Amino acid sequence: MDKKVYEYDVVILGGGPAGLSAGVYAARSALKCAIIDITMFGGQPSNYADIENYMGFPEIGGFELSEKFEEHCSKFGADKFPMQEILSVNLISEPKVIETSEFLFQSKAVILAMGAAAKKLEIPGEKEYIGRGVSYCAVCDGAFYKNKTVAVIGGGNTAVEEGIYLTKFAKKVYIIHRRDTLRADKILVNRAKMNEKVEFIYDTIPTEILGEDKVKSILIKNVKNENITNLEVDGIFPFIGVVPNCELVNGQVKQDGNGFIITDETMSASIPGIFAAGDIRTTPLRQVITAVSDGAVSAVYAARYIEECGHVELSLNK
Repeated sequence: MDKKVYEYDVVILGGGPAGLSAGVYAARSALKCAIIDITMFGGQPSNYADIENYMGFPEIGGFELSEKFEEHCSKFGADKFPMQEILSVNLISEPKVIETSEFLFQSKAVILAMGAAAKKLEIPGEKEYIGRGVSYCAVCDGAFYKNKTVAVIGGGNTAVEEGIYLTKFAKKVYIIHRRDTLRADKILVNRAKMNEKVEFIYDTIPTEILGEDKVKSILIKNVKNENITNLEVDGIFPFIGVVPNCELVNGQVKQDGNGFIITDETMSASIPGIFAAGDIRTTPLRQVITAVSDGAVSAVYAARYIEECGHVELSLNK
Protein backbone atom coordinates (compact mmCIF):
# COMPACT_ATOMS: atom_id res chain seq x y z
CA MET A 1 0.00 0.00 0.00
CA ASP A 2 1.41 3.39 -1.00
CA LYS A 3 2.08 5.80 1.83
CA LYS A 4 0.56 9.25 1.95
CA VAL A 5 3.09 11.90 0.91
CA TYR A 6 3.29 15.21 2.75
CA GLU A 7 5.14 18.15 1.22
CA TYR A 8 6.60 20.91 3.39
CA ASP A 9 8.95 23.84 3.26
CA VAL A 10 10.69 22.58 6.39
CA VAL A 11 10.44 19.41 8.45
CA ILE A 12 11.60 19.54 12.06
CA LEU A 13 12.73 16.26 13.57
CA GLY A 14 12.18 16.39 17.31
CA GLY A 15 9.44 17.86 19.48
CA GLY A 16 11.45 19.08 22.46
CA PRO A 17 12.28 22.71 23.31
CA ALA A 18 14.49 23.19 20.23
CA GLY A 19 12.00 21.61 17.84
CA LEU A 20 8.97 23.42 19.22
CA SER A 21 10.79 26.75 19.21
CA ALA A 22 11.80 26.12 15.61
CA GLY A 23 8.15 25.37 14.85
CA VAL A 24 7.04 28.71 16.26
CA TYR A 25 9.59 30.68 14.24
CA ALA A 26 9.08 28.67 11.07
CA ALA A 27 5.32 29.07 11.19
CA ARG A 28 5.63 32.79 11.94
CA SER A 29 7.89 33.06 8.87
CA ALA A 30 4.99 31.74 6.79
CA LEU A 31 6.74 28.45 6.14
CA LYS A 32 4.69 25.32 5.78
CA CYS A 33 6.28 23.19 8.48
CA ALA A 34 5.84 19.88 10.25
CA ILE A 35 7.28 18.58 13.51
CA ILE A 36 7.88 14.85 13.79
CA ASP A 37 8.81 12.93 16.93
CA ILE A 38 9.11 9.27 17.85
CA THR A 39 7.38 9.95 21.17
CA MET A 40 4.98 12.55 22.50
CA PHE A 41 6.17 16.16 22.37
CA GLY A 42 7.95 17.83 25.26
CA GLY A 43 11.45 16.38 25.22
CA GLN A 44 13.68 16.00 28.27
CA PRO A 45 12.09 18.81 30.36
CA SER A 46 8.96 16.67 30.64
CA ASN A 47 10.97 14.46 32.98
CA TYR A 48 12.23 17.28 35.22
CA ALA A 49 10.44 17.94 38.50
CA ASP A 50 11.26 21.64 38.64
CA ILE A 51 13.10 24.11 36.43
CA GLU A 52 14.51 27.21 38.10
CA ASN A 53 16.66 28.77 35.39
CA TYR A 54 14.25 29.41 32.50
CA MET A 55 13.71 33.14 32.06
CA GLY A 56 10.36 34.42 33.22
CA PHE A 57 9.69 31.42 35.46
CA PRO A 58 11.62 31.48 38.76
CA GLU A 59 10.27 27.97 39.28
CA ILE A 60 8.09 25.83 37.04
CA GLY A 61 7.46 22.13 36.64
CA GLY A 62 9.22 20.60 33.67
CA PHE A 63 6.05 18.99 32.31
CA GLU A 64 4.15 22.27 32.69
CA LEU A 65 6.81 24.18 30.77
CA SER A 66 6.79 21.58 28.01
CA GLU A 67 3.01 21.92 27.75
CA LYS A 68 3.35 25.69 27.38
CA PHE A 69 5.92 25.21 24.60
CA GLU A 70 3.59 22.90 22.69
CA GLU A 71 0.58 25.18 23.16
CA HIS A 72 2.61 28.13 21.89
CA CYS A 73 3.72 26.17 18.84
CA SER A 74 0.18 25.00 18.09
CA LYS A 75 -1.05 28.60 18.11
CA PHE A 76 0.86 29.36 14.91
CA GLY A 77 -0.25 26.29 13.00
CA ALA A 78 2.77 23.99 12.73
CA ASP A 79 1.63 20.49 11.80
CA LYS A 80 2.53 17.94 14.46
CA PHE A 81 3.18 14.25 14.02
CA PRO A 82 3.96 12.61 17.38
CA MET A 83 4.56 8.89 17.97
CA GLN A 84 6.05 8.29 14.54
CA GLU A 85 8.39 5.38 13.91
CA ILE A 86 11.02 6.98 11.65
CA LEU A 87 12.43 4.46 9.20
CA SER A 88 14.87 6.60 7.23
CA VAL A 89 16.08 10.16 6.70
CA ASN A 90 17.68 11.26 3.43
CA LEU A 91 19.31 14.66 3.83
CA ILE A 92 21.23 14.50 0.57
CA SER A 93 18.35 14.30 -1.87
CA GLU A 94 16.37 17.23 -3.27
CA PRO A 95 13.83 17.42 -1.82
CA LYS A 96 14.85 15.93 1.52
CA VAL A 97 12.92 12.77 2.35
CA ILE A 98 11.82 11.41 5.74
CA GLU A 99 10.01 8.09 5.81
CA THR A 100 7.99 6.91 8.78
CA SER A 101 6.02 3.71 9.16
CA GLU A 102 2.92 5.65 8.11
CA PHE A 103 3.96 8.53 5.84
CA LEU A 104 6.52 10.02 3.48
CA PHE A 105 7.61 13.59 4.11
CA GLN A 106 9.37 15.75 1.52
CA SER A 107 10.83 19.13 2.34
CA LYS A 108 13.16 21.85 1.11
CA ALA A 109 14.91 22.13 4.48
CA VAL A 110 15.26 19.98 7.59
CA ILE A 111 15.95 21.03 11.17
CA LEU A 112 17.48 18.26 13.27
CA ALA A 113 16.34 18.63 16.87
CA MET A 114 16.26 15.04 18.10
CA GLY A 115 18.10 15.88 21.30
CA ALA A 116 20.31 13.56 23.27
CA ALA A 117 19.89 10.56 25.53
CA ALA A 118 21.42 9.68 28.86
CA LYS A 119 24.90 8.23 28.61
CA LYS A 120 25.20 4.71 30.00
CA LEU A 121 27.72 3.65 32.62
CA GLU A 122 28.72 0.64 30.48
CA ILE A 123 29.43 -1.55 33.49
CA PRO A 124 28.32 -5.12 34.26
CA GLY A 125 24.78 -5.30 35.60
CA GLU A 126 23.60 -1.97 34.20
CA LYS A 127 21.70 -3.33 31.23
CA GLU A 128 20.33 -6.28 33.18
CA TYR A 129 18.79 -4.11 35.90
CA ILE A 130 17.27 -1.30 33.83
CA GLY A 131 13.74 -0.96 35.19
CA ARG A 132 14.67 -3.11 38.18
CA GLY A 133 16.71 -0.60 40.10
CA VAL A 134 18.57 1.25 37.35
CA SER A 135 16.83 4.37 36.10
CA TYR A 136 17.80 7.47 34.13
CA CYS A 137 14.82 9.55 35.25
CA ALA A 138 14.34 10.55 38.89
CA VAL A 139 10.97 12.18 38.23
CA CYS A 140 9.69 9.05 36.49
CA ASP A 141 10.83 6.54 39.09
CA GLY A 142 11.69 8.40 42.28
CA ALA A 143 8.44 7.52 44.02
CA PHE A 144 9.35 3.82 43.85
CA TYR A 145 12.16 4.45 46.33
CA LYS A 146 10.24 5.76 49.30
CA ASN A 147 12.27 5.16 52.49
CA LYS A 148 14.95 3.38 50.47
CA THR A 149 18.59 4.09 49.64
CA VAL A 150 19.71 5.22 46.20
CA ALA A 151 22.93 6.19 44.47
CA VAL A 152 23.25 9.00 41.95
CA ILE A 153 26.25 8.78 39.63
CA GLY A 154 27.64 12.10 38.37
CA GLY A 155 28.77 15.53 39.47
CA GLY A 156 27.05 17.99 37.15
CA ASN A 157 23.89 20.05 37.55
CA THR A 158 21.58 17.23 36.52
CA ALA A 159 23.11 14.76 38.96
CA VAL A 160 22.89 17.14 41.91
CA GLU A 161 19.40 18.41 41.01
CA GLU A 162 18.07 14.89 40.62
CA GLY A 163 19.80 13.80 43.81
CA ILE A 164 18.06 16.58 45.72
CA TYR A 165 14.75 15.62 44.13
CA LEU A 166 15.19 12.00 45.21
CA THR A 167 15.42 13.05 48.86
CA LYS A 168 11.68 13.66 48.69
CA PHE A 169 11.30 9.88 48.71
CA ALA A 170 14.52 8.12 49.64
CA LYS A 171 15.88 7.97 53.18
CA LYS A 172 19.44 8.20 51.86
CA VAL A 173 20.96 9.52 48.64
CA TYR A 174 24.61 8.94 47.77
CA ILE A 175 26.05 11.21 45.09
CA ILE A 176 29.08 9.47 43.63
CA HIS A 177 31.53 11.49 41.58
CA ARG A 178 34.81 10.47 39.96
CA ARG A 179 36.58 13.72 40.89
CA ASP A 180 37.21 15.51 44.18
CA THR A 181 35.01 18.47 43.28
CA LEU A 182 31.60 18.76 41.65
CA ARG A 183 30.93 20.47 38.33
CA ALA A 184 27.44 21.58 39.39
CA ASP A 185 26.54 25.20 40.11
CA LYS A 186 27.45 26.35 43.61
CA ILE A 187 23.85 27.10 44.53
CA LEU A 188 22.91 23.48 43.84
CA VAL A 189 25.95 22.07 45.62
CA ASN A 190 25.23 24.16 48.70
CA ARG A 191 21.60 23.09 48.68
CA ALA A 192 22.63 19.43 48.50
CA LYS A 193 25.20 19.81 51.27
CA MET A 194 22.55 21.29 53.54
CA ASN A 195 20.31 18.27 52.99
CA GLU A 196 20.93 15.71 55.73
CA LYS A 197 19.83 12.86 53.45
CA VAL A 198 22.62 13.51 50.95
CA GLU A 199 26.10 12.05 51.26
CA PHE A 200 28.86 12.72 48.73
CA ILE A 201 31.38 10.09 47.73
CA TYR A 202 34.27 11.66 45.83
CA ASP A 203 37.12 10.26 43.70
CA THR A 204 35.02 7.18 43.04
CA ILE A 205 33.63 5.33 40.03
CA PRO A 206 31.09 2.50 39.78
CA THR A 207 32.42 -0.81 38.50
CA GLU A 208 29.53 -3.28 38.75
CA ILE A 209 25.85 -3.45 39.71
CA LEU A 210 24.78 -6.46 41.75
CA GLY A 211 21.41 -7.92 42.59
CA GLU A 212 18.98 -10.77 42.20
CA ASP A 213 15.49 -9.88 41.00
CA LYS A 214 16.40 -6.25 41.52
CA VAL A 215 19.38 -4.11 42.44
CA LYS A 216 20.93 -4.90 45.81
CA SER A 217 24.26 -3.05 45.71
CA ILE A 218 26.87 -1.37 43.57
CA LEU A 219 30.61 -1.95 43.56
CA ILE A 220 32.51 1.35 43.64
CA LYS A 221 36.25 1.95 43.32
CA ASN A 222 38.24 4.83 44.74
CA VAL A 223 40.37 6.09 41.84
CA LYS A 224 43.18 7.24 44.14
CA ASN A 225 43.75 4.19 46.32
CA GLU A 226 41.83 1.67 44.17
CA ASN A 227 39.91 0.35 47.17
CA ILE A 228 36.66 -1.34 46.18
CA THR A 229 33.52 -1.03 48.31
CA ASN A 230 30.23 -2.89 48.04
CA LEU A 231 27.66 -0.16 48.66
CA GLU A 232 24.18 -1.43 49.48
CA VAL A 233 21.52 0.52 47.54
CA ASP A 234 18.04 -0.10 46.21
CA GLY A 235 18.30 2.14 43.17
CA ILE A 236 20.93 3.63 40.89
CA PHE A 237 20.47 6.81 38.86
CA PRO A 238 23.30 7.57 36.39
CA PHE A 239 23.56 11.20 35.27
CA ILE A 240 26.96 11.28 33.60
CA GLY A 241 26.18 13.17 30.43
CA VAL A 242 24.37 12.60 27.17
CA VAL A 243 24.91 11.14 23.71
CA PRO A 244 23.25 12.60 20.60
CA ASN A 245 20.25 10.89 19.03
CA CYS A 246 21.93 10.90 15.62
CA GLU A 247 21.46 7.31 14.49
CA LEU A 248 19.18 8.28 11.61
CA VAL A 249 21.62 10.80 10.13
CA ASN A 250 25.04 9.45 11.08
CA GLY A 251 27.45 9.83 8.17
CA GLN A 252 25.30 12.32 6.28
CA VAL A 253 26.45 15.46 8.10
CA LYS A 254 29.71 16.41 9.79
CA GLN A 255 29.90 15.35 13.44
CA ASP A 256 32.43 15.82 16.21
CA GLY A 257 34.30 13.03 17.94
CA ASN A 258 31.35 12.33 20.24
CA GLY A 259 28.82 12.23 17.41
CA PHE A 260 27.26 15.66 17.95
CA ILE A 261 26.39 17.56 14.76
CA ILE A 262 28.73 20.42 13.90
CA THR A 263 27.02 23.70 12.99
CA ASP A 264 27.96 27.32 12.48
CA GLU A 265 26.38 30.22 14.36
CA THR A 266 23.31 30.05 12.09
CA MET A 267 22.75 26.40 13.10
CA SER A 268 23.62 25.37 9.53
CA ALA A 269 25.09 21.87 9.22
CA SER A 270 27.50 20.72 6.53
CA ILE A 271 24.74 20.15 3.94
CA PRO A 272 22.85 23.13 2.47
CA GLY A 273 19.32 23.26 3.80
CA ILE A 274 20.14 21.16 6.88
CA PHE A 275 20.16 22.75 10.32
CA ALA A 276 20.68 21.37 13.83
CA ALA A 277 19.39 22.81 17.10
CA GLY A 278 19.56 21.95 20.78
CA ASP A 279 21.33 19.08 22.51
CA ILE A 280 22.03 17.22 19.27
CA ARG A 281 24.64 19.73 18.12
CA THR A 282 28.12 20.64 19.32
CA THR A 283 27.53 23.36 21.89
CA PRO A 284 29.20 24.61 25.08
CA LEU A 285 25.95 24.53 27.07
CA ARG A 286 22.98 22.15 26.95
CA GLN A 287 20.06 23.79 28.71
CA VAL A 288 16.38 24.34 27.91
CA ILE A 289 17.01 28.04 27.31
CA THR A 290 19.85 27.42 24.84
CA ALA A 291 17.83 24.78 23.00
CA VAL A 292 14.97 27.25 22.56
CA SER A 293 17.43 29.84 21.26
CA ASP A 294 18.95 27.34 18.83
CA GLY A 295 15.50 26.46 17.53
CA ALA A 296 14.69 30.10 16.83
CA VAL A 297 17.98 30.68 14.99
CA SER A 298 17.65 27.49 12.94
CA ALA A 299 14.14 28.36 11.75
CA VAL A 300 15.04 31.94 10.83
CA TYR A 301 17.96 30.75 8.73
CA ALA A 302 15.97 27.90 7.24
CA ALA A 303 13.51 30.52 6.02
CA ARG A 304 16.37 32.59 4.58
CA TYR A 305 17.80 29.51 2.89
CA ILE A 306 14.49 28.72 1.22
CA GLU A 307 14.03 32.34 0.14
CA GLU A 308 17.56 32.67 -1.23
CA CYS A 309 17.30 29.38 -3.11
CA GLY A 310 14.00 30.32 -4.66
CA HIS A 311 15.65 30.57 -8.08
CA VAL A 312 16.90 26.99 -7.74
CA GLU A 313 14.77 23.98 -8.65
CA LEU A 314 13.64 23.28 -5.09
CA SER A 315 9.92 23.08 -5.80
CA LEU A 316 8.37 19.99 -4.33
CA ASN A 317 5.90 19.88 -7.17
CA LYS A 318 8.43 19.74 -10.00
